[in-house]
Amino acid sequence: MRPEVEELWAIRQKVKAKKPLVCNLTNNVVTNFTANVLLAAGASPLMSEGSQEAQELVQIADVLVLNMGTLHPRQVDYFLTAGQSANREQKPVVFDPVGIGATTYRNRVAADITREIKLSLIRGNYGEIHFLAGIAGQTKGVDNLENRIHIPQLTDLAAKTGAIVAATGEVDYITDGQRTFSNDTGHAFLQLITGTGCALTSLAGAFLTAAEDQSLAVLAALAYYGAAAEKAASVSQGPGTFTSHFLDALYGLDLEEFKKIMNRA
Repeated sequence: MRPEVEELWAIRQKVKAKKPLVCNLTNNVVTNFTANVLLAAGASPLMSEGSQEAQELVQIADVLVLNMGTLHPRQVDYFLTAGQSANREQKPVVFDPVGIGATTYRNRVAADITREIKLSLIRGNYGEIHFLAGIAGQTKGVDNLENRIHIPQLTDLAAKTGAIVAATGEVDYITDGQRTFSNDTGHAFLQLITGTGCALTSLAGAFLTAAEDQSLAVLAALAYYGAAAEKAASVSQGPGTFTSHFLDALYGLDLEEFKKIMNRA
């Protein structure tokens, strides 16, 4: 059953009202773009690279995001320290397994994170999520080459980890192990901008704080993000102009525009 558009929009509005503080332990390629996306959506970004402040940051944050895009040992130690602190504080932890499957080191780090931290959400592209689910996916570095999704394996991964699993691509799929939702908003320009997936992970973390139904919260985040991308693409000439229009669309998208995009087809 598809949720009502108004129900998803209400979650987006709660994010604006709450202004959740999102603590990002993310890669150094995407920090600026991720922060700008969160600000445009009405959330509050916080970036950190120092494990010494893990406990204090987790206490004040509403959600913790772990992104392993540019791995190094110091960062991995911080992931585990902060993630376990968030678990003790009962704060949601979101994991983006960027580039898993590309190297043995990334695979080992991802395994440690999923084993030692209770995750609320795992968000990745098809190839990354397939790899976590035990399916041989196709990746090139951190890029996804997969164009098919295996729903049963996604639901098994969600059941095994206790986390919501979101696999994003031409169509996004979200499952909590019991229910599965799909979202088809979005635009190809998103694939031409560095950090759009990473920023989406952080935005989904912000949405987790704004609804009791966590799966619907993630669906709302993906639908809103994709709708903003469609609005931006309609007035863009290419990826350069799209970037600025996209931030504007995240800021200014209204209910009627959201409805029109969601109800097309």
